[in-house]
Amino acid sequence: MSGHSKWSTIKHKKGANDKARAKVFTKLIREIVTAAKQGGSDSDINPRLRLAIQKAKQQNLPNDPLNRAIKRGAGELDGDDYEEGMYEGYGPNGVGLLVEVLTDNKNRTAADIRHIFTKYGNALGSPGSVSYNFERVGQFIFPVSLGSEDDFMEHVLESGAEDLISSDPEVHEVICAIEDYETVGKYFEEKELEASESDLIMQPKLKIDLSGEDVLKMLKLLDKLEDNDDVQNVYSSFEASDEEMEKALEAM
Repeated sequence: MSGHSKWSTIKHKKGANDKARAKVFTKLIREIVTAAKQGGSDSDINPRLRLAIQKAKQQNLPNDPLNRAIKRGAGELDGDDYEEGMYEGYGPNGVGLLVEVLTDNKNRTAADIRHIFTKYGNALGSPGSVSYNFERVGQFIFPVSLGSEDDFMEHVLESGAEDLISSDPEVHEVICAIEDYETVGKYFEEKELEASESDLIMQPKLKIDLSGEDVLKMLKLLDKLEDNDDVQNVYSSFEASDEEMEKALEAM
């Protein structure tokens, strides 16, 4: 599992407190509103909305705000409109970052993202400068309690997924092509294996290994970016050993 995937697992655990959960819910609601606005309120024919609802249920977003968000997106209720954007930038030692945003004020968001990169000694890049090293794939995260590495390798082969990453002692990470995402998801559903998280993510083709202070700097940058209300997702190309990650987390 890459350093960023490990960090995402840690962030998921940190999201258990009320303040963090409220922030997660806000981001989920923005995605639901945007998905419904773009493709309509029927999740059967709107795959983006279907995915957004799935993510919301995994995070235990209550039905009432979920349904209101769908109605807002469909124009049945008043609410803010959000614009999508992508920022590309660099972290320590040339690590690439992609920052996906949904914002009601592009100028404010651009200034905020630039400030965060600058504050941590890094810089924004031009469009395409980082994204060329990423590809969109499907990702499913399962707790190891659901089966061994061998069990999940068999599931990968049977489901049509592409890869299994079991370097984290707590989870199995299944990767598939985006066109196979729903098929693979249905396979695990039929096997009654429930993913703790599933999504379409941007996966780096080449990763940069960090150590020492660079890992700490990287985690602080990720934490600050993900804490911004307008930021939906952050993807990076860094990896680090378990030992280096533990040291950095203790120092945060």
